[in-house]
Amino acid sequence: METPNGHSQDSFVQGVRLVFRRRQDATRARGTALRIPGAKRFTFDSMKIESLRLKNFRAFQDTEWRNIPSFVVVVGANGTGKSTLFKVFEFLRDCMRDNVQIALHRLGGGRGFDEVRSRSATGPIEIELKFRDDGPLVTYLLQIDQEGGRPIVTQEVLKYRRGQYGQPWKFLDFSRGEGNAVTNEVEDVQDESQLTREWQTLKSPDILAIKGLAQFEKFPAVKSLGNLIENWHISDFHIGKARPEQDVGLAEHLSREGENLSLVVDYLFKFDRSVFDTIIEKLKARVPGVSKVESKVTDEGKVLLKFQDGAFEDPFLARHVSDGTIKMLAYLVLLHDPKPHPLLCIEEPENQLYPGLLNELVEEFRDYARNGGQVLVSTHSPDLLNATELDEVYWIVKRNGYSTIRRAADSEQVSTYMRDGDKMGWLWKQGFFDGVDP
Repeated sequence: METPNGHSQDSFVQGVRLVFRRRQDATRARGTALRIPGAKRFTFDSMKIESLRLKNFRAFQDTEWRNIPSFVVVVGANGTGKSTLFKVFEFLRDCMRDNVQIALHRLGGGRGFDEVRSRSATGPIEIELKFRDDGPLVTYLLQIDQEGGRPIVTQEVLKYRRGQYGQPWKFLDFSRGEGNAVTNEVEDVQDESQLTREWQTLKSPDILAIKGLAQFEKFPAVKSLGNLIENWHISDFHIGKARPEQDVGLAEHLSREGENLSLVVDYLFKFDRSVFDTIIEKLKARVPGVSKVESKVTDEGKVLLKFQDGAFEDPFLARHVSDGTIKMLAYLVLLHDPKPHPLLCIEEPENQLYPGLLNELVEEFRDYARNGGQVLVSTHSPDLLNATELDEVYWIVKRNGYSTIRRAADSEQVSTYMRDGDKMGWLWKQGFFDGVDP
């Protein structure tokens, strides 16, 4: 059998395996090159977002979201800003992958900056993220304004606080396309005076410094933050796009809309069988009747998914399987990625899923967070909320046109009811989330 390019299927698989082995070798080589004997290298790999401050970003005119845990569920009425909150992370990732101007037009359409900046607001759009693992607090600040009708980065700062007291050290300080960045490794420095800074000029003032400098190994802290942001995954899964057969190809990670689901399943089956088997066993436990899932390459060079129902002899193609089955498979593939994303943002995962599955899905999200990732979920489902704990839930309130973020654990009434054995979803339906009617 031949692929559309005229190669035999065997030679194609052998080629894919060769690429896979080369990627593994390259990853090992990078890991060896970066090791510093006796010292823990500073990276963002294990860091979680601890807080987010927004100014003049759509509905969030001046808001700070603090104490963000590894697994978060956000609830709010339509139009309060749940999607906007997730768009912040997508916007930063798009800025990192392209530039600020393209990211603004992708988010705000033809009006770009004017649409993204809060209505009636003046001054720059401001995004500040604070990260932490078991050690120091790291702050990334981005300010974007408009000059001469064109958006530019007016300030971009990366700060690192080594101890609890004293001024943080700036590892990156840029404005309007130029500035300086530190070239030292953090572990090699005991005092700020020992930091080695290098002045750089970017190609354009609408390019992030963490993008422009991330290609250089001599800026390790900047490169690490850039890699972190670039690997965030903001899910916008569409079942209709996941069903059709795909051209033969290589896909290690599920895409934003899930159209490459069959390719990722095929990849895991061939190159990471233990992960594939885990996914299928969990799917079988959650979806009655499913006894087997396999990928198949057709004579036309298409990869399709086949689902076996134990009650029938012949398997079903993906286009004939329920929406809930496809979506559960996609979430399991995403959550069991052998190279997990540092951040997952998933809006309303309850859609098309049987309510009884939501408790197990929430536990899958928690497992992902326990294993080092961070998961942000929005929902309108009381059933999903019933599976959450007090410190995992936040809600968004919109008043006078602007939104703020509230922590469930800060509500004495909600906290008391939860200690007495109530559930989050029940409390929400009964109106105990102040400012958020179900």
